[in-house]
Order: sequence, then structure tokens, then C-alpha cells
Amino acid sequence: MVVEESGRRATFGEVFAVREFRVLFGSFTLLVAGDTVKMLAFSVLVYGRTGSAGLSALAYMSGFLPYVVGGLFLLSLADRVRPRRLMIIGELVRAAVCLALAFAGLPVWAMLLLVVATGALSPVFGAARTATLPELLPGDAFVLGRSVLTVTAAGAQIGGLAAGGAVLTLAGPSGALVITAVLSAAGAVVLRLGLPDRPARTAAPAGRDPAARGNPVGLTLRVNRRLIADGGVRGLLLATWIPVLFVSGAEALVVPYLSERGAPSEAGLVLAAFAAGMAVGDFVVGRFVAPGLRERLSFPLAVALGVPMLGFAAAPGLGWCLALAVLTGTCLAYNLGLQRRFVEAVPEDVRGQAFGLLASGLMTTQGLGAALGGVLAELVPVHLAIALTGAGGVLAALALARHLRPGPRVPASEPGEHSVTS
Repeated sequence: MVVEESGRRATFGEVFAVREFRVLFGSFTLLVAGDTVKMLAFSVLVYGRTGSAGLSALAYMSGFLPYVVGGLFLLSLADRVRPRRLMIIGELVRAAVCLALAFAGLPVWAMLLLVVATGALSPVFGAARTATLPELLPGDAFVLGRSVLTVTAAGAQIGGLAAGGAVLTLAGPSGALVITAVLSAAGAVVLRLGLPDRPARTAAPAGRDPAARGNPVGLTLRVNRRLIADGGVRGLLLATWIPVLFVSGAEALVVPYLSERGAPSEAGLVLAAFAAGMAVGDFVVGRFVAPGLRERLSFPLAVALGVPMLGFAAAPGLGWCLALAVLTGTCLAYNLGLQRRFVEAVPEDVRGQAFGLLASGLMTTQGLGAALGGVLAELVPVHLAIALTGAGGVLAALALARHLRPGPRVPASEPGEHSVTS
């Protein structure tokens, strides 16, 4: 276990010295790479069956769409089920879905329904993983651990897309789905052998409210309402969600922008540049910036997040597009300065649900951002629409200044003391 020292910057050596974190890191890498290959293969499979670009795009996004459902109705399971058990169930569900898509001969509508239905559980499985981190990595080590996982996610997405193309060429979509199922099964084995079976953070409430007692949907709704009603938690949620909304709007317009310039094949490079910038920013800010300074940087980095996108007003070529995308992605490191504050703002007994709500909101706002970008592109030229998303991002960060700037440290409630489930 890493020993916390107030104000001291953690190191990668200390983080990776924790065996359980290494297990989570390995299984998370397999998960992100496998999911990327799965959704790519599923999209290709649907296109091969239907010849419809629209259905193919829907298939690619179907793994993300259910996050809002799981986030609204099922997140209490992340605190009421043993975390190792929940993570293993997630891997086995993913493996079973991949095998069903590959071999069950389902019609396209049934395949889409299967992916959407099982995808509603994804935020629950992810919340169990994230909420375990503060128990393994106290203090600044938690922030650095989150940074490691963010960098890993970006790298695994890029690698998964690259490897997915090669696998699809060699094995076809069904073969790629089988490989993803094997990766998920391997992740389940790693978790089973490498993690201790920790107890659930909270038991089913024994109160008089029948909507919450023994009912994960009722309890999820109740705790979500309490979390959002807390001004400190709500401010941190909005500070995390809203700036990313405008970045997503810009990313959604990369393909139409480059298509207008006659270079649609270059869109992948620009989108990868966003991910690369995010990885660099999280690595540098997470590892080399002291905890106090990191939190003070959240506001200026959030404001700076929208500035590079303003450069699209000049209709830049590929080189400048790549540079602007990297700069934008780098500024996403503003999020690291909010992590410690979020852990301290939420009660420990609903930490899993709180992190699940955070992640579900991120997925939802990214979808809303893409929709916003599409609306803007209908009203003005695409390059100006991207610039407008940048301006919106700057204004949003200024409006959220009070929440982006660190305040006095207030410890979270202990379990049972002012619990949001009571």
C-alpha cells in the first residue's frame, strides 16, 4: 500500500509497486483494447450484412449509447456487490456477447438489442473498478493511478484501432470477435487470481422507503438525486462534463471538415492526435506537477482547452489540424486537478455509484457534444462550427470557474454518517 504524505507528489514506481493496481492496470488494458476491436468488428459485420452505412455507424456507437440508462438506473450495484465479483461478471458478459455476435446467427436488430441491453451494465462494471482505486492508492497516488489509466485508455484505443484493422483483414469480423472474447476471458482470470475478494461498500438499505430497499433501480435514483443535490458534488460533476462536451463537438466535425477539403482519409490522424495529446497531458501533469499546483491548474487548463479550436476559423490544413488537436487534447489534463476533490466530496459508502455517475455523464455529454457540433455545422461552415465549439468551451470554463478552482479541503462523510443512502 502506498503511504500518503500530504502535499507529496507520488511516483509511477510507488503506484506500480501495488500489486492489486498492476492487476487492475493489466485487466483494464485488455478491456479497452478488446472493446475497441469488438465495436469495430461489430460495425463491419453489420455493414457486411446490410450494406447500410447508417446501421454500421449505429452499431459502432451502440456500445456507448446505453451508458445513460445504466447510469440512471443501475449504478447502486457498484456499491452493493463485491467489486471483484462485479468486475469478473463484466468480463464474462463481454465474452458471451462477442461469441453470440460471432456464431449465434442473430438478425441485425437482435444483435443491436443485445449490445445495447448488455451495454447498460458497462457503467456499473467500470464504477466498481474506479471506486477500488482510492482503496489501493491513497492521496496523490490515486490521481496518478487515474492518470495512468487515462493514458492507457488512449494508447489502447489507438492500438486497438490499428490492431483491429489488421485482425479484421486476417480473421474477418467473426474472428476478431472471438479474439475479443478470449481477451475478456483472460481479463476475468487475471482479476480472479490477482485481486482479493473485498466486501461490498454498503449493504442494501433497511429504511422504510420501498423504492430503495432491496431495489437497485430505486436506490440508484435516490442516491443520484442526493449526489446531484449536493452543491459541491454537482459543481465537480459539471466541471468535469461540460468542457468535454465542446471538445466532443469539435471531434465530431473532423470527418466532415476534412471531407470538404477532399481528404477524408486523414480524419483518423487528427482524431488520433486528440488522443495522443490527452495521453501526453495526463502523463506530464500527473507525474511532474505537484498536487497543489495540479489543482490550481484545473481552471487555466479548462479555459485553454477551447483556445486551439478557435484556430479552425482560419480553415487550417492537415499539419495545423494535427497541432491544434494535440494542444486541445493536452489541456484535457485539467480533469486531474478535480480527482482528489471528487473523492473527498462523496461519501465512501456510495463511492462506486458516484464514479459511475461521473463516467455515465461523461459518455452522455460526449454524445450531446457531437449533436451540438452537427447542429452548428448545419448553420455555418464546418470550420467555423469547430471554432464556435472552442468559443463555447472557453465561456463554459469561465462560467465554471468557482468549481474548477480548488477550495478548502472538506473530508467526505464516513459510512453511516450523513450517508446519502439513509
